[in-house]
Amino acid sequence: MPTVSALYRYPVKGFTPERRDRLVIQDDGRVQGDRALVFRFADALEPEDATFPKSRGLALMTFPTLARVDLAYDDERQTLRLQVDDIDVEADLSPAGRARLADAVTAYLRTTSDAKLLDADGILPLGLLGDGRTARFQDRPRGYVSLHGAASVDALDARVPAPVDDRRFRSNIVVGDTAAWAELDWRGRVRIGEVEFEVQKPIERCAAITANPDTGVRDARLLRVLTTEFGQDEPTLGILLLPAEGGGTVRVGDAVVVEGD
Repeated sequence: MPTVSALYRYPVKGFTPERRDRLVIQDDGRVQGDRALVFRFADALEPEDATFPKSRGLALMTFPTLARVDLAYDDERQTLRLQVDDIDVEADLSPAGRARLADAVTAYLRTTSDAKLLDADGILPLGLLGDGRTARFQDRPRGYVSLHGAASVDALDARVPAPVDDRRFRSNIVVGDTAAWAELDWRGRVRIGEVEFEVQKPIERCAAITANPDTGVRDARLLRVLTTEFGQDEPTLGILLLPAEGGGTVRVGDAVVVEGD
């Protein structure tokens, strides 16, 4: 039977994940504490709704070297720690703390191949938005919980020389013990532990998956591989879910039952 093999949360949009033993799925279809912060560009206004397009702040799609930043967020203390190369900064979410964190990210990016992107109009100074608790900076208005099968990633990894693992695809839930690409055929309802989800649609992928999560270098033409090697019309890996009847907790090791229509 398929089971949950890994769970991830992304406290800061566009940055590295935190591996978790459990995720709390909210009634609104978002993961508690997921994308609760974002480094926005200078010309990006505070969003009025619970969505934040990648084009308005730092994201792997355009700044692949962000993948190298090691991130740790403490929910209780509401502190964020960023570590990369000689930079090691921990700060709270006070105005002064946010400024320190934004300055640290800017200083790091200035040392990378993405440095020239900072000079475009409206980018600097960066600002850190969010209260660190409310999941609100997803790309899509509904938020969604994302899932992919580990076997699908393994199948893709076998087709390219660069290492490909789950981290490239930034899903919340990774499922083991399925056939490659099986999740793309799921329809109707899927029960994961105590939460029943409705399958929404497959996830069409962007350039973020081409960035190596350890080096920050675009080292694999995965979008082309998905369409040419696997015959997809659009580069697709994983699916989006919404809770069917309220939220709950999903844990590593939970059974995954495809109930269908």
